[in-house]
Amino acid sequence: MSTRETIVEVTDAKLAYRRTRHRVSSLKQTAIDTINRRMSYEEFFALNGVTFDVARGETLSVIGRNGAGKSTLLKVLARVLPPTNGRVIVRGSVAPMIELGAGFNPELTGAENIMLYGTLLGRDSKTMQSRIEAIADWAQLTEHLDIPIRAYSSGMVARLAFATATDVTPDLLLIDEVLSVGDEDFQTRSKARTEAMMNSGCAVVLVTHDLTAVQSMATRAIYLDHGTMKASGKPEDVIDAYHADLR
Repeated sequence: MSTRETIVEVTDAKLAYRRTRHRVSSLKQTAIDTINRRMSYEEFFALNGVTFDVARGETLSVIGRNGAGKSTLLKVLARVLPPTNGRVIVRGSVAPMIELGAGFNPELTGAENIMLYGTLLGRDSKTMQSRIEAIADWAQLTEHLDIPIRAYSSGMVARLAFATATDVTPDLLLIDEVLSVGDEDFQTRSKARTEAMMNSGCAVVLVTHDLTAVQSMATRAIYLDHGTMKASGKPEDVIDAYHADLR
């Protein structure tokens, strides 16, 4: 009997932002109020007491309205944002397909950004150096490797980021509805690569508004509403709970 290998453990995770209690008319007024200590703040919880786990080979889908905290949760799992309270444990390597290209430097070339992005993902620099050509070839950007990416289109940047993020099979794959990048051929190839990674046995956390995809791809689901978990369990049960709130 195989042992369940937990890759993600999230326990009572909270992430709070500070926001001002009153609006000001200008940047100058904001500075004056700050200096005179007239600014007051309140905490806004993007995540509030979220608890779940994901094992190797499982796909957890996260659903909810816009602003529910779904993308924030992925950033916490990607180690981009630390939780304010609670515990978040991620074991192993992570491939974050969220805000593709966010870690790139526009003044660096495509090749240099592959190295940079790979380093940010925790990969070995020697391995990344040896993979530059293959990554660029898969992204169909070989001829643009020595050009600063400020000259790239947004689609080219996203393709390079996708190819870099998915060059190795991770322990955890994070997906935030980013597969509409590039032309039809690239979308087909990126979808196939993503499905291959999902079938490889890694843990997957998928954020999507496509509830049909949730039913067909996810083994479990959670429903977030204003940062709070409203439901967790079988995809069809969680979708039912979501629809009930919409009604």
